[in-house]
Amino acid sequence: MLVIDSLSVTYGQGLALSNANLDVTAGSVVCLMGRNGVGKTTLMKTVMGLLKVSTGNITFDEKKITNWPPHKRAKVGIGYVPQGRHIFPYLNIQDNLIMGLEACMSKPNRNVALNEVYTMFPGLKEHRSKPAGVLSGGQQQQLALARVLIRHPRLLLLDEPTEGLQPSIIQEIEDLIINLKEQNGMSILLVEQSLDFAMTVSDHCFLMEKGEIVLEGPTGTLDQNLMRRYLSV
Repeated sequence: MLVIDSLSVTYGQGLALSNANLDVTAGSVVCLMGRNGVGKTTLMKTVMGLLKVSTGNITFDEKKITNWPPHKRAKVGIGYVPQGRHIFPYLNIQDNLIMGLEACMSKPNRNVALNEVYTMFPGLKEHRSKPAGVLSGGQQQQLALARVLIRHPRLLLLDEPTEGLQPSIIQEIEDLIINLKEQNGMSILLVEQSLDFAMTVSDHCFLMEKGEIVLEGPTGTLDQNLMRRYLSV
């Protein structure tokens, strides 16, 4: 579904990503882990087309998308929930969701699409007329997820979806990720700091250090003590 081959990205005079290799097979959850500042978000933004590739290639569904603009990547089925959510604070919940439909190749029935995401996130339906900026952190994260899921992406990029959230919301996101994989066959690339969360939801893990992939393998085969040493501050 996604192949990242020898990817390097430069910030100014520095190398933010160095010869990174990563792949996501269809219908799997892949977790990218590492300390803050090692290049995880840079990789996600580069996959979405928000940062320019210095060297290397990105292939999605056997199409080389290395130099495609973000809107073209969205239209072929890549969805991105960034760290920090980036919802539209002055629009209400429903208008935020309708904005998510703009990336669809063929416009779905708006009411059907809204009902689908309101079924996934019933709390959003209850407050659909509220400005997004007054929502709690958990509700804003649900809205950011719903805004992307409303258009049925084939590959979902999630950057730290559990950051700063209470345990009950984290459990809901965990259940959602598992359901999207098992019931919808969705492929997911997840950036996450919590090792326990990653071990629960992912099929395969990549660990990053100073812009490089230093460890990878099927989740059940990795040495968790070694991973904790890489993740510790």
